[in-house]
Amino acid sequence: MMWAVFLIIGFLVGLLVLSTGGGGAAIYLGLLTSVFGLAPAVAASTSLFTAFPSLVVGAYGHYRTGQIHFKVGNQMLLTAIPATVVGALLAPYIPNDIYTWIVALILAGLGVQVLIKRFIMTKAKAPRHQSAQAAIYGMLSGIMVGVAGLSGGGPIIAGLLVLGLDMLPAAATSSYVLVGTSLVGLLFHLSANNIDWQVGIWLMIGAVLGALCAPRLLMHVDPAKLNYYLKPFMGVLLIFMGVRMLF
Repeated sequence: MMWAVFLIIGFLVGLLVLSTGGGGAAIYLGLLTSVFGLAPAVAASTSLFTAFPSLVVGAYGHYRTGQIHFKVGNQMLLTAIPATVVGALLAPYIPNDIYTWIVALILAGLGVQVLIKRFIMTKAKAPRHQSAQAAIYGMLSGIMVGVAGLSGGGPIIAGLLVLGLDMLPAAATSSYVLVGTSLVGLLFHLSANNIDWQVGIWLMIGAVLGALCAPRLLMHVDPAKLNYYLKPFMGVLLIFMGVRMLF
């Protein structure tokens, strides 16, 4: 019956994270290590294997609804993909405690930015140097994917919100960017042959089913309410994830 447990977990995570612009690899990574006892290297590979197909399905669903902002998404991909390759090559040489601090500070800082944008700054025009900012967020995401097997959704969704996108197009554009970074990261992790196929396949099937539902669900949500509640939620969640990594 464990296959049913993995299927349900995959569905719920796929539905949740695709609705908020993530890839879910960080959640799968946490579950696989802390709940199911997989070794970190195996969990990292399995989490990317699980997340990638659902990201493809979710991105296609968002494309059909016309919510993806390809210009800013491509600006992020230009730095995210090379950073993923560099991160994957450097991963064996980075001490885990140093990497943990770096990622934690990045996540917490991005969360603060999202909250400032939501509660302090007025709705403004697109920020200056938008291309440079998008490139930086893409690079941060790529490093997270390459080094730790995360899908890198934190910096991407936070960056898109800081750059002025509303929650729905930000979630859609994030899923598009994460398809590219997760594919590159997955190829590197596949070469190590570390995937737990029995766990990964059932999680992946559930995640794909959740991803199929996410874009349709978002189309029936009031965009104003989605922005009002989810932007601060994403900011707090990013800060919590950063702090949680340190304690």
